[in-house]
Amino acid sequence: MNDLEHLEMRQKVTIMIAVMTSMLFAALNQTIVGTSLPRIVSELGGMEYFNWVFTVFMLASSVTAVLVGKLSDIYGRKVFILTGLGLFMTGSFLCGTATEMIQLIAYRGVQGFGGGMIMSTAFTAVGDLFSPRERGRWQGLMGAVFGLASVLGPTLGGYIVDHFDWHWVFWIFLPFGIVAFILIWRMFPQTARGVKKKIDYIGSLFLVATIVPLLLAFTWAGRDYAWTSSLILGLFIASLAAFVLFILTERRAENPVMPLHLFQNNVFSLSNLINFLVGMGMYGAVMYMPFFIQGVIGTPATQTGFVMMSMTLAMVAASAITGQITTKTGKYKRLALIGLLIMGSGMYLLSTLDIKSTNWMAALYLIVVGLGLGTVFPIFTLTVQNAVSHKYLGVATSATQLFRQMGGTIGVSVMGSIMLTRMQEKMAESMPKGIPAGNHSALADQFQDPQILLSPDKLAQLKSQLPQAVTGIFDQLVLVMRESMGFALSGVFLVGMGLMLFALLLTLLLREIPLRTSNQETSGEEDGQEDDPSSSTKTHAHG
Repeated sequence: MNDLEHLEMRQKVTIMIAVMTSMLFAALNQTIVGTSLPRIVSELGGMEYFNWVFTVFMLASSVTAVLVGKLSDIYGRKVFILTGLGLFMTGSFLCGTATEMIQLIAYRGVQGFGGGMIMSTAFTAVGDLFSPRERGRWQGLMGAVFGLASVLGPTLGGYIVDHFDWHWVFWIFLPFGIVAFILIWRMFPQTARGVKKKIDYIGSLFLVATIVPLLLAFTWAGRDYAWTSSLILGLFIASLAAFVLFILTERRAENPVMPLHLFQNNVFSLSNLINFLVGMGMYGAVMYMPFFIQGVIGTPATQTGFVMMSMTLAMVAASAITGQITTKTGKYKRLALIGLLIMGSGMYLLSTLDIKSTNWMAALYLIVVGLGLGTVFPIFTLTVQNAVSHKYLGVATSATQLFRQMGGTIGVSVMGSIMLTRMQEKMAESMPKGIPAGNHSALADQFQDPQILLSPDKLAQLKSQLPQAVTGIFDQLVLVMRESMGFALSGVFLVGMGLMLFALLLTLLLREIPLRTSNQETSGEEDGQEDDPSSSTKTHAHG
């Protein structure tokens, strides 16, 4: 598997262009859907299944990524990235042919399986081609690809549904996928370990049974179902039971899908925990800042995208620069600390925004968050890859993606519950007096859903439907709701700041292992000794 490291630089660069084209294709198809989905739902119907378009993709990609990580360590990366591209293109084409919501959800699942394979093998391929010392700049560039997709995708999605048929949202990038497939097929060498090992089917089954109910529970809790509902509690119990069975199975497995001894390596464990916290903070900012820009400041949806773009562009720049610095210096811990400090500071600045804030202030503070996020994003994949033997590269890399994805899912759910709770409490305190008793309850109920502030048309429609007696104070109610949402989101961003400070403290405990200048393994690594924390402490300097 390590033979790729010794390819000529020109061939390595060509392979990386193919890999990044694959990633760009997958990432664009993910980000383009968000802004175009309301139009798609209005044509296909099935509004009650709206969230499943995102949920099924997230579940499929998370499960596939972690399973393919181990399999690619055995059978090589090429077969999985090609299979992933094939599935993703098939899913994208089928999504464009959907005539009802259930079909679209099923085809998004196919996309998710392919996307998980692409993302898992793409980041691992960097580890095959370059030593840990060299990986920094390429990890940074791949982070920049994600950023570029999140800038172009939503803007292009909105443009397509406004000017063309919505089917082209899923079809427009298919030529990119075909080009990426041909490049990978022709340029990426076939690599596989000589010894084929038994696949851990039972462990894989229990791992899936752990992840899926857990992610579903956090996706639905606080939004579709109460946290204490029997469904949510049942999902948590099912996930816990599957996790216990997974641990028991992995201890006995000949070739475990997730080798438990990796977690004895404190660099691996700490890095993944930090990745989890960064995922919570990142998705918290990305998902809830548009609520503030549209709902509290009152910015139209199209301009909101441009304000959010400031964070993405800052992230792209910081990610590329951090990668270059890491490769040049071989150091990463100080960069990680600085990035988390900047990101935490940005979260604090976001918490100070209120109803009088401007789009320029929001954009400036988002730039701070983006700079911190771009600095941190590439580092903790690199620390994991550098801390484990090369034979575990695939499974270790997929673990970092899984922890970040789970952090994002759990973060969005928990922060959403915090936002709703704080908003309802603030509105109960601030509800204006003088509303006729008969209409108070009905009017208050209409204002319980924060989404209403994101739709000026819906607000105008609601105002026109109200009895004449309460239309006079309608604007006052909207003001109360905007102030309440600002108060609620301030709490969300403060939680994000706390998460970044916790991640900062954990990073202080992280040992800075010098970045290896070769993927060639010593005899100790081949025996798996590198993954033992005691031996690692003796052989590496503390950070």
